[in-house]
Amino acid sequence: MPSAQSNRTIFEDLSFDVDRGQIVDLVGPSGSGKSSLLTAFALLNPHADGTFTLDGADSSSFSLQQWRRNVAYLPQKPMLMGDSVADTIRLPWTLAVRRADEASAPDDHAATGKKTSARRGRFSRLFRSEQSQAKLALPDQLIRNTLDAMGCEDIDLARAPHDLSGGQAARVSLARTLLTRPAVLLADEVDAGLDDDNADKVASIMASAAARGMAIVRIRHRPPDGRSTRIVTLSSGRLS
Repeated sequence: MPSAQSNRTIFEDLSFDVDRGQIVDLVGPSGSGKSSLLTAFALLNPHADGTFTLDGADSSSFSLQQWRRNVAYLPQKPMLMGDSVADTIRLPWTLAVRRADEASAPDDHAATGKKTSARRGRFSRLFRSEQSQAKLALPDQLIRNTLDAMGCEDIDLARAPHDLSGGQAARVSLARTLLTRPAVLLADEVDAGLDDDNADKVASIMASAAARGMAIVRIRHRPPDGRSTRIVTLSSGRLS
């Protein structure tokens, strides 16, 4: 895979697999390409070239939305948007409703190809409706139960995401991802910057997800925590 800045190849001829229920820790020196490898698996890396399969099916047989629904990438820095914790956790459902509306709505202006204020106004008016439909799909009580199970009893669903501590934001981001029930979770050093207690809580939550059959790959720079099935090292473009 070439890097974004040049034609330099970061790694090539790599073969990697993870089974359901496994936790694989991906370690290696900074700059070795660990994040690039995870974003390649998630089909988020335009510079990656290779064959990716899920349950024996090639990625080409999936739409991007289908693949990313099954293979979830969790970045190091939580991206929490919305006016409340409930809104930010419910965002994938809100967007799914919006995509469905866009797919079913006739485009009266297709002949001119113009982006009209009428269409923008339509989606503005529908936003509250989208949120209402998303709330039916993911009720507050389910979000509450999930957060409580993750040790976030102190987080009010109406709380603004920007008011969360680093550990709380990491767990809210993880809760949102787990509620979408992906087959594979790619966690890119999500415990970076957390104290040991919060890092252990995040690791425990992932272990519970793996016990239910989720395949998890974690980039970590912490000492082994005993939860991984195996540890894989990426260095000088090779896995070992």
